[in-house]
Amino acid sequence: MAEIQRTDVQNRLLRALSTAAFDVLQAGMERVDLPIRTVLVESDQPSSHIFFLENGLASIVARTADDEAIEVGHIGWEGLCGTHRVLRLDTTPNRTFVQIDGSAIKVPVELVYRLIDEDTASRDLLLHYIHTCELQLAHSALANGRYNMAERLSRWLLMCHDRIRDDDMALTHEFLSLMLGVRRSGVTDHLHILEGMHAIKATRGRIRIRDRAKLEEIAGGCYGAPEREYDRLIGSK
Repeated sequence: MAEIQRTDVQNRLLRALSTAAFDVLQAGMERVDLPIRTVLVESDQPSSHIFFLENGLASIVARTADDEAIEVGHIGWEGLCGTHRVLRLDTTPNRTFVQIDGSAIKVPVELVYRLIDEDTASRDLLLHYIHTCELQLAHSALANGRYNMAERLSRWLLMCHDRIRDDDMALTHEFLSLMLGVRRSGVTDHLHILEGMHAIKATRGRIRIRDRAKLEEIAGGCYGAPEREYDRLIGSK
């Protein structure tokens, strides 16, 4: 199998590494397909690899003992699955699985540990990414507590659009319900509102972004701050 070359990589974190840092990981890199529902991190189970997504969308889901669940983060080409391993933790209660099929470059944890032990800049890069994930979670809590459903839905659609990089997104009502922590009927009602404002077009299992600027206007202040922090710390697209 041919080595993965730095010029062929889509993941923004891997692209932000120096050439020497990339070389540390290169020997262990493997490009893998990610069909929908693929589990990348299983709750309370050790994981041997970190996944750097190149396309598609993965969801981090928190679940309670009485089986209540909500999405607490999602990952596309800007990030990685397995931040707990970067923090030297064997397991996490959260589960990460693929919501929209895609592909990733997986790297053994041991190589990532070697990189962050030997290269301060790479360690800081990955820690800065984890900081942006924490900020995204904080702003999700802020949106849930202070913004209405149309604003929150617009924010999540914008976040998905950032990661999928396609105006036509395979987003089901079931997925949006999990993302927002509301009933599917509530998602349907507010999709119709956004359609009426000509921001999106919703069909069965798909949502097309018609006017991104309109979505940003609807989302208001609940979208943008974590994205700007990512660009500041890691780099723009």
